[in-house]
Amino acid sequence: MIRTQFLIALTCVLLGQSLVLAQTSDLPRYEIAGEFTAMERNNFAGGAEIGVGARFTFNLNKTFSLETAAYHFPRTCFSCEHNGTVTEVVGGLKVGKRFEKWGIFAKARPGVVSFSRGEFNIVPAPGPPSFPFDFEFNRVNSLAVDAGAVVEFYPSKRIVTRFDAGDTIIHFSRRRFNTVVSDLTGNTFTLFPITVPAKTTHNFQFMASVGFRF
Repeated sequence: MIRTQFLIALTCVLLGQSLVLAQTSDLPRYEIAGEFTAMERNNFAGGAEIGVGARFTFNLNKTFSLETAAYHFPRTCFSCEHNGTVTEVVGGLKVGKRFEKWGIFAKARPGVVSFSRGEFNIVPAPGPPSFPFDFEFNRVNSLAVDAGAVVEFYPSKRIVTRFDAGDTIIHFSRRRFNTVVSDLTGNTFTLFPITVPAKTTHNFQFMASVGFRF
């Protein structure tokens, strides 16, 4: 009797496991995609910056996915609050519902946004030149979170087309830079430090991609 009950229980466990595997086997585990993106940027001529990137997704199951993506915006801005080109690297979780031909999801992907000439500063010149100051541009790396919604379409088992829309939240740390001030005579110039408080900006970002699932 005990042996019979054990065999029945073992059969139920194996059957349940086979059903779970059958449900997840229909979904390819991996996705790789090339992406087009546009992101709003403060004071940028034209209102948005255009970039390209790539994404890798690991599907845990039909509901949860882990993914990472990187984007580069090659156009250089000289009049933005943070100048230069922009590079964005994010990675996180995608959660939602899949249907036969399409799916809808929410995403939260923390990461870093980097500005190639994000900080302008005036520093003392290293020597006795005719002009006592030098100008320098420094890269600024800021923590960010890409949060938003995703809609996917599955024309075939191996192909996925995807559209993302959301808010890229960028946190800028407090920083100090120098400005030049003169005395009352206007003949003597010195450097005066200024502190800019930390701030967080919200930037609408859109992505469109075509990917391969395997």
